[in-house]
Amino acid sequence: MRDIVVFSGSAHRDLAEAVCNELGVPLSPSETVRFSNDCLQVQLLANCRQRDVYIVQPLVPPTQDHLMELLLMVDAARGASAAAITVVIPHYAYARSDKKDASRISIGGKLVADMLETAGVNRVVTMTLHAPQVHGFFSMPLDHLTAIGELAEHYRGQDLTDAVVVSPDFGNAKTASQFARLLGLPVAAGSKQRKADDKVVIDAIVGDVAGKRAIVLDDEIATGGSIVELVTMLEAEGVTDISVACTHGLFTGKAVERLRNHPAISEVVTTDTVPAPADWPELRVRSVAPLFAQAVARIHAGESVSSLFDGVDPSHAPPQPKLPL
Repeated sequence: MRDIVVFSGSAHRDLAEAVCNELGVPLSPSETVRFSNDCLQVQLLANCRQRDVYIVQPLVPPTQDHLMELLLMVDAARGASAAAITVVIPHYAYARSDKKDASRISIGGKLVADMLETAGVNRVVTMTLHAPQVHGFFSMPLDHLTAIGELAEHYRGQDLTDAVVVSPDFGNAKTASQFARLLGLPVAAGSKQRKADDKVVIDAIVGDVAGKRAIVLDDEIATGGSIVELVTMLEAEGVTDISVACTHGLFTGKAVERLRNHPAISEVVTTDTVPAPADWPELRVRSVAPLFAQAVARIHAGESVSSLFDGVDPSHAPPQPKLPL
């Protein structure tokens, strides 16, 4: 691993340090300066020449600052003659901007992918994109990791009698089904209509949840509005207890206030793809640093990354041989 150089932006240095600890390599220093005109400047303080450079930076609020910092770090590595530049973006925020569903709107997910390519990125490593079609926005290789195996580990030691996995909407139902399969549980889903970025309406639950414990699985929780709306519907359907799990726990706005003391929610489980809120010590956080470290090690060695998820996510499984006719 001596030819690997790992840098971190300012978005989530703790995760970068955890990844480096797993890899057994130091986190190389860098410096980001904000000038009086609000422009950023980045300097990488370690030799990059003919070395594989990895830059860890989730796109979390302030998202635009962290995106620009990442682009500048990539540009600095390219100018320093890096052999290859891989950006590790545990949370790709612009994945939610994935389609043109109104007149004259931008598709931010594709634009940011193009910006990364222009800056000089050779490969992207990310986790749980909001929509699978976002993968196609990237012209360079992209390794798409999943956290459902890690989240499932949280529940394996619990009594799951009469438990059911619930997806907040049909779009996440496939992932919820894979998660339910890992735990040997049935699955249900909410019928959701999004009225605005922070307002949703859930008008029905598809599946049997009455008298059961619900494990709500979502890819991302921002303001928590969707989850509270779903919890209200589940209570009306006779659910006895609700556990909430997600990969990206952003918890912006009033999310902590909404979820932390909600009488129907017994626990909230997330991963460390983004920094955890400091004012929520009861939050259960599962680390995905080992997954990212294994992905980096396999990329550097030219080995399969998808095999990390054999038996976890069927979409990552190797193709099955065709039966003879």
